[in-house]
Amino acid sequence: MALSPRESAVRRAQRTRTRLKALSNGRPRLSVFRSSKNIYAQVIDDERGVTLASASTLEGEAATKGADKDAAALVGKLVAERAIEKGVKDVVFDRGGYIFHGRVKALADAAREAGLNF
Repeated sequence: MALSPRESAVRRAQRTRTRLKALSNGRPRLSVFRSSKNIYAQVIDDERGVTLASASTLEGEAATKGADKDAAALVGKLVAERAIEKGVKDVVFDRGGYIFHGRVKALADAAREAGLNF
């Protein structure tokens, strides 16, 4: 029996996270979630199960932007600044099963420019 689109997406995301855990070497994970109206990013320490920094298009300057590439870039910059304030420079990028293109890529590029290494 074929999987539904949602089940396929969940499996894809789980497969990505499994690979990341093997490669992370204790580094926190920069996780991305995108919906049709917003984009969210958070830096998660999986060893302790704690969110270290987060940002989304629901807050700050990004709230007026919507969910386009510019808003994603603002979210990437915000989450990077907040992570660096907490002393986190090296992360592993978790695209969450999404294709590394468009808003996800814009967020990643902005986070790199703001000082995160991945």
